[in-house]
Amino acid sequence: MSVQLDQVARLPDAAVWPHGNRHGQRQAMLLLLLALAAVALLYHATFWSMVELWSRSQTFAHGFLIVPISCWLAWRQRARLAALTPRPSGPGLLLLGALGLAWLLADAANVPVVEQYAATAMLPACVLAILGWPAVRLLAFPLTYLFLAVPFGEVFLEQLIDFTATFTVTALQWTGVPVFRDGSNFSLPTGNWSVVEACSGLRYLIAALALGALFAHVNFHSTRRRVAVMAAALLVPILANGVRAYLIVMLGHLSNMRLAVGVDHLIYGWLFFGLVALLLFWLAARWRELPLARAALPPTRPGASAAAATPRAVVRASIACLLLAVLWPALALASHRDDNARLPAIVLALPDPPAWHRLPAVPPAWQAPYAGNPARFAATYARQDGDGAPVGLQLHWYARQARDAELLTHQPLPYGARWTPLAQRVRHVDLSGGSIGVRESVLAHGGERLLLWRVYRQGGIVTARPALVKLLLAQAKLLGRRQDGADLIVFAVYDELAPPPRAQLQAFLRAALPVIEQRLQELPHGP
Repeated sequence: MSVQLDQVARLPDAAVWPHGNRHGQRQAMLLLLLALAAVALLYHATFWSMVELWSRSQTFAHGFLIVPISCWLAWRQRARLAALTPRPSGPGLLLLGALGLAWLLADAANVPVVEQYAATAMLPACVLAILGWPAVRLLAFPLTYLFLAVPFGEVFLEQLIDFTATFTVTALQWTGVPVFRDGSNFSLPTGNWSVVEACSGLRYLIAALALGALFAHVNFHSTRRRVAVMAAALLVPILANGVRAYLIVMLGHLSNMRLAVGVDHLIYGWLFFGLVALLLFWLAARWRELPLARAALPPTRPGASAAAATPRAVVRASIACLLLAVLWPALALASHRDDNARLPAIVLALPDPPAWHRLPAVPPAWQAPYAGNPARFAATYARQDGDGAPVGLQLHWYARQARDAELLTHQPLPYGARWTPLAQRVRHVDLSGGSIGVRESVLAHGGERLLLWRVYRQGGIVTARPALVKLLLAQAKLLGRRQDGADLIVFAVYDELAPPPRAQLQAFLRAALPVIEQRLQELPHGP
């Protein structure tokens, strides 16, 4: 007996939970909730931007359900979670720091989706840092399900629109209906149709993914069946949307454009999607697995539990989480200190490039949308020898870039209401000083085509990669360097039966780029 008392007396005071292990677990849970609340409060602007997107976009309205469902799934594990011994994790703190750095870079470069993913991932990182891996494994699905609340998926719009248009046109041809396709627009003898954003099937796909993930988690426990249900939830809506678009076009065609051309167009679409989703999950339910019996948790050894995590260790991990959470918004606030500073007005005038002259009376065939109030220059040029089509030039220069007033700002109609994009790619163009990459777009309006080349100049570096522009902008803001940026666009109109005037744009860019570069170097480049 004296030996056992001596062994207990030799344990460090900090290795014993006050008032028993249950009290220590309750204390750890309270500290975790405090850390999660701090993350939600410190990054409230990021989380609020998600809520705003949920409220104004039907595509992402499911986000209002994701958070309460995740909380409910976590609440179901409360008994097992309370039986776990907190084991703070150093990698959790490292992960939290890395996520904070990613959030800071995204905030400086104004990439909201990266901000939102980073801030959302901080919540599981806090769980890992304070409670450890056992708690993360137990709450793996609720924590992962939270990521579906982030409004993401618009990057796949073009691919989904193209697939839907291709599927619809192919199905019409197979059923003997004559159809002419022009990009996402196609014409039938009874009328014209267009596959737009609402017809892309993105909202069906995201809704099916959220439902499929929840259904697979609740009704299956084997990884193979869960993956099969998730794969079906991804593929079936894409195919079903193609069938839906085909049926709507056929309904309008057979009714001589009296049905499925107004509000009933959307009503038929949602009814069809509801039937497809109901059929999908009814079939999946036939292979539903019975829930596994939950094994009783083995009793923890007092010595092992105490050695695994002391109250001081949990408190230290919680304080570290709070400090890391506070650090990045403070740095972001410092990086935006000059965003609202007033700058003198800049007159952006350019001399004519060699062998080219400006056509003052010719209006531009296309106007690029822009954000904020940059210095602007727009003109139409022709060769002095009169050879080739006129070339349009547009230049937007930002001395300092702020949120929603910068070089790369999301535009709801990036090509305007008149022109429809047909193709986009990055093309390498040989100039006198070497080869540069340009973002090439082909736009259409009836029988007209517009060939457009776009290149960016950020911090003195010319590139066609938007990701590099964002990284350079983030680096400039965080290090207090020059953040001026320019958007250079050259374009020419041509007939759909004629070859694209790439040689004309290349010749103009070869002559104009040195002139533009010299003028931009003369402008003020303060941070």
